[in-house]
Amino acid sequence: MIELDGSEGEGGGQILRSALALSILTRRPFKLVNIRARRSKPGLQPQHLMCVRAAGTISGATYKGASVGSAVLYFEPGAVKSGNYTFSIGTAGATSLVLHSIFLPLALHGDKPSTVVVTGGTHNAHAPCYHFLETTWAAYMARLGITVELEMTRPGFYPRGGGEIRAVVHPCSRVNGLSLLTCPELTTAGGFSATAALPESVNKKQARRLSVRLKSEGVESHIPTEEWEAANPGSVAAVIFRQAPVPPLFFGLGEPGKPAESVADDAADEAIAFRDAKAPVDPHSADQLLLPLAFSDDASEYKASEITRHTTTNIETVRRFTERVITVEHGDGKSGVVRVAARV
Repeated sequence: MIELDGSEGEGGGQILRSALALSILTRRPFKLVNIRARRSKPGLQPQHLMCVRAAGTISGATYKGASVGSAVLYFEPGAVKSGNYTFSIGTAGATSLVLHSIFLPLALHGDKPSTVVVTGGTHNAHAPCYHFLETTWAAYMARLGITVELEMTRPGFYPRGGGEIRAVVHPCSRVNGLSLLTCPELTTAGGFSATAALPESVNKKQARRLSVRLKSEGVESHIPTEEWEAANPGSVAAVIFRQAPVPPLFFGLGEPGKPAESVADDAADEAIAFRDAKAPVDPHSADQLLLPLAFSDDASEYKASEITRHTTTNIETVRRFTERVITVEHGDGKSGVVRVAARV
């Protein structure tokens, strides 16, 4: 039984999600205490509870402590079973994070393609949005030899959610290593501005602000507008650097009382910070790459524009379940190189 303390590191739900996937992949049970101890609402919330249930469902696991607000979880996995799965969070919780908890076991231990449908929020604060999954995350997984087909049936925003994503996870017999240390100069960008149940003027303001901000930083861009249908109003502004080895996507989200220009600024600020770091891997992918690379026989190394607490927390969690040697070489500013030694 591996014992983990959820108050360590970034102190959020990431330790839980990574532990679930690692437990299933290594067939090692775990006990997690102080779940999400550093959050304003500690303990399991609906989206985290669905991660546990999803992981339990695909692996025939036995577990205790799976209830809203629980601070302790025991989880003992069984064998992975490929199939068609549907998980409904019941709130606007992040559908992407439920998928992140189970895709790798389905890919590495599944014997046929699995279809996973998750309903809830598709564009959430503090979680990868659907379009990040589609543009950046799935491209990284494909580079590693893991095929995940993605579709957004409908978008879902806070507070009602109601969005749905669909993923087809294909079996993978071997995870490729990764070597990404350089990035070309980023001088052009794509992206989009999208709104649901909001005036057209909001969409135009977002798109215009995004283009102006990027141009002021020496980046020419094309930002089309899109109108979506959703259960409640919402807006998204996104920037994509397609010149990078794997195109990173950065986004801002609307919320009541937040000006359209501020939504665009959020996306622009992240995008420009990435451009200025001159590194090929964005901060979010830096930690999401760790689990699959821990199950590659090859050595890997990649330069991230920022080594976040999520990344260092994920490294420690991987170390608890596997014997992989993972190191971080800090560079100038916030950037750094992550190295995963070859499997011995």
